[in-house]
Order: sequence, then structure tokens, then C-alpha cells
Amino acid sequence: MTRQPPFQMHGLDHLVIRCVDLDAMRRFYCDVLGCTVDRHNKEFGLFQVRAGAHLIDLVPIDGMLGKKGGPAPYKDGLNLDHFAIQIDSFDEDELRSYLGEHNIQIVESGPRYGAEGTGPSIYMLDPEGNTVELKGPPDPALN
Repeated sequence: MTRQPPFQMHGLDHLVIRCVDLDAMRRFYCDVLGCTVDRHNKEFGLFQVRAGAHLIDLVPIDGMLGKKGGPAPYKDGLNLDHFAIQIDSFDEDELRSYLGEHNIQIVESGPRYGAEGTGPSIYMLDPEGNTVELKGPPDPALN
């Protein structure tokens, strides 16, 4: 019998969109759709806008994070960097054990900022190579 995941999902925490023209994307998401600016992390090249309770991260392709995704987001490049799923609890050892039972390789882990604040996260790849992040609750010591 397959055991159940050691967490419950709350929903999507954030999406990360790679972009060529950050100003045009910011105007679209903020001025047209009504998102509000949450944070701008110049060091990582990350512009975060709030869409209700969730975040949309805009990452210019010429920035540190954007360069990781390859060419510009059109026919041959990736537009979506990753998406994050909010989970209710985060026991990294238990998550690693559970994912290992399913032969899922963790590609990165550590504290990350998300829609509810900074908290633990684990990055993995789905069977098609998309990056999926499991984002734990905010850590009061980091916020």
C-alpha cells in the first residue's frame, strides 16, 4: 500500500514567469490586472507582484535567476521557471524519505520567500522536467 504524503496542500503559493521586458510585464500585471508590488529583489533580479493571496514572480531573462532558464521565453525558451505548492507542514527528513520512496530527486532545498513569508522549501522535477516547489509555512524566525 502506498502511504499518503506527509503534508496537505493549501494551493499554489507562487508562479515564476521569465520575461524579456520587465516594465511591460509589470504594467500588465499591476496596471491592467490590478496586482500590487510585493517585493523587488534587485540582487536576484526578481520582481514580485501580489495576485490576491498569492504571488507572481517576474524574472528578467538577463538577470541572475533568469539566465538559469536558457534562451528568451518564446518558441525555444522556457517562460515558466517553476511553480510552488503551499503545504501545511514541513518536516524535511520526512519529505525526503517520502519523495525518495517515489524515486523523486530533490534538486534544491532551503528557506525561500513566498506568498506568506519566508519558510522552508524543496524543489523537485516532475516527469516532464518542470520544476515544482513544495513551500512550507513561514518561519517566524525568518520573517
